[in-house]
Amino acid sequence: MAGLPRGAVALALAFLLAFPSVAAAHSLANVSVAGPRTYHNPVSVPVADTFADPAVLRGKDGLWYAYGTSDPLRPGERVRHGIPVLRSADLVRWEYVTDVFTPANRPGWAAPGAGLWAPDIRYADGRYLLYFTVTDTTAHPGQDAAIGVATAPTPAGPWTDSGGPLVAPRPTAGGGFEWTYDPAMLTDAGGRRWLYFGSYVGGLHVVPLSADGLRVTGDPVRIAAADRYEASYVVRHEGWYFLFASAANCCAGPATGYSVFAGRSASPTGPFLDRAGRSLLDSRVGGTPVVQPNGNRWAGTGHNAVVTDAAGQDWLLYHAIPRDEPYLDEPYGINRRPMLLDRLDWIDGWPVVRGGAGASTGEQPAPVTTGVLDDRFERGELGPDWRTPAPGWSVIPAADPDSGGLLRHTGAGPDELRATRRVPAGAHVDLDVRLAANASAGIAVNSRSSDARVSVTLDETTAALVTDVTVHGGHQVRRTPLPAGFRYGTWHTLTVESTGSRLTATVTDARLGDPVARQERALPWWPGERGLAVLASGGAEVDNVSAAPAAVPARDLAPVPETGVLDPSFSDDFQGRMSPLWTWVRPDAAVTVGPGGLRWPTQAADLVGSGNDASVLLREAPCGDYVVETELGLDLGVGTVRNFEQAGLIAYVGDDDFARLSHVAIWNTRQLEFGRELPYAGRTTFGGMALTAPATTTWLRLAHHVDRRSGEHRFRAGASRDGRHWEWGGSWTFPSDTTPRIGLVAHGGDTPPATAVFRYFHVYRD
Repeated sequence: MAGLPRGAVALALAFLLAFPSVAAAHSLANVSVAGPRTYHNPVSVPVADTFADPAVLRGKDGLWYAYGTSDPLRPGERVRHGIPVLRSADLVRWEYVTDVFTPANRPGWAAPGAGLWAPDIRYADGRYLLYFTVTDTTAHPGQDAAIGVATAPTPAGPWTDSGGPLVAPRPTAGGGFEWTYDPAMLTDAGGRRWLYFGSYVGGLHVVPLSADGLRVTGDPVRIAAADRYEASYVVRHEGWYFLFASAANCCAGPATGYSVFAGRSASPTGPFLDRAGRSLLDSRVGGTPVVQPNGNRWAGTGHNAVVTDAAGQDWLLYHAIPRDEPYLDEPYGINRRPMLLDRLDWIDGWPVVRGGAGASTGEQPAPVTTGVLDDRFERGELGPDWRTPAPGWSVIPAADPDSGGLLRHTGAGPDELRATRRVPAGAHVDLDVRLAANASAGIAVNSRSSDARVSVTLDETTAALVTDVTVHGGHQVRRTPLPAGFRYGTWHTLTVESTGSRLTATVTDARLGDPVARQERALPWWPGERGLAVLASGGAEVDNVSAAPAAVPARDLAPVPETGVLDPSFSDDFQGRMSPLWTWVRPDAAVTVGPGGLRWPTQAADLVGSGNDASVLLREAPCGDYVVETELGLDLGVGTVRNFEQAGLIAYVGDDDFARLSHVAIWNTRQLEFGRELPYAGRTTFGGMALTAPATTTWLRLAHHVDRRSGEHRFRAGASRDGRHWEWGGSWTFPSDTTPRIGLVAHGGDTPPATAVFRYFHVYRD
């Protein structure tokens, strides 16, 4: 076997441009194995009309498993599940499997009425680890949340709690407890394990874990400011650690502005910075949007997991709230938060859902979950995808309670099991391997003439990830060391992908974006199709061999609003006086207009809730699409509590029906908040969505668009720190039978109040 180093797991890739999907060998009771070509959100329906805070992984049986917060799954059920588990063959069609916890195995340290929230699922060292939030422990009455961990031999259980909190309740200096919520585990590039957790009260933190993931071994490090983020999730991409975190209220029904942001760092402990270099620890807190409500059916798009399909395309699984049916049962009860699935693109190095288009409605291209070669080895013999005889190889059906059937090599080797299918140049290849001492297993790719060969190897003998490019008998070998303590005798996934002339190889526990070894190298070019072969020597086991077309990454961002031409008839430069076309709701005599613009001390008043004592300065809005812009000077300082002092733009139908884009103090942070209050079911509800970080001078925009089908008014928020480079956030909508006006606000004033300076009010139209 020329070109294969001793003890090597050979895994290789050629770049597939296109070939059809074939059926997988494993099936579910209600789900066919051939993945659909399209899908519609939400994917958890009809099994689960609400499935909040989803955590997802692919089990070693080749199926996908999702874990959610402990709510009822369907209207009228009214029984909270003990972390429900769903299963799917294709990420699109799901079935209910079980609950993680029942009265028989519920953690004894959880108070009787405690919620079990926000799970995170991982595979490590031959077992599954489930991290979860307990909202109240028996140690202290009340909301003293903690993080627990349970283990299981399979994704469906049975689950065994560790017996106590992994991260115990954390008292605050002033009484009460920090919010110890939303765990997420990461294995870093060196094989060390970390746990991320936290929420608005206390901020986000990370702590080191023991090698088995069951103990905290160091002090927490804060990675994001309090009062901004929760729901951490970290992946490693192109050498960076990317922190995904959700912002704003998760559960305000139709006014939920929950959104996902990202920051990145060279270290798993931060500091995490956004695209503009702003820290997520700053008082003027940074963050680059990943997905925000876009004005369609979905509000509250947040709390995510990231998975990779068989083509190498990343996908975001997250929950969202349907605006037209926001509650599971009665209004203001449990929020209806089904699980959504959308493509996650990496554009200019940053993650964004569907190129910035946000949550999808309507028919979408489905994930690739089966390939031109796709074998789970559930049959009792080799199928037609493999050439026989194959000395040294056996298919062992039902060999493992976790993986099911598998391919076992029992000869001295090295031996080769050739695929009957040839593939064109280019593919994404995955392979699960489990090795005995001095064993190897994997896939090789050869040119038609056999004078060129590429292999990627996991070599137990040299403890390295090895690539070997062989051309005309000459070898070019490169080794990347694997972490100390790497357990070859448990399942690991080897993934190789080539894009053009670049080969990327990774080793992960379960393809969750946290490789413990990664190698890139240039590939030689040779024409024609490739041959695939599984390789092994010694006692090796192989499962879930897949070769699928490599996904073509998206390169372009979705369009953002354009300003058009300034319309002076709706604009005001505040040159010594206000236009007489302005009207007041509750006039404020403190407002002055002079050199530099309109000056407005923040009022000790507000619009949110039933008080409605804040002033609003309004203009009639033009018909059709337009963009309104202002330059706002507002110095709220940093790091102090000035709740909820703010100023900015407003789209206003009434005191209980408005959208407000403002620079606001939220406890110690300074944020740009796009808030929405609206009437629903006889009451009003308010929620906000966050934007980029503000400055002492911030430019604000509201882009108005009328939806041609529904007639709804859609307002999208944008902001800039220099007046030239704009960052666009999410959208709020108003019903078609309303006529929103546009204007300015400055309220929530502290003592003494800050003074907002609006230097102009411009309206742009096509």
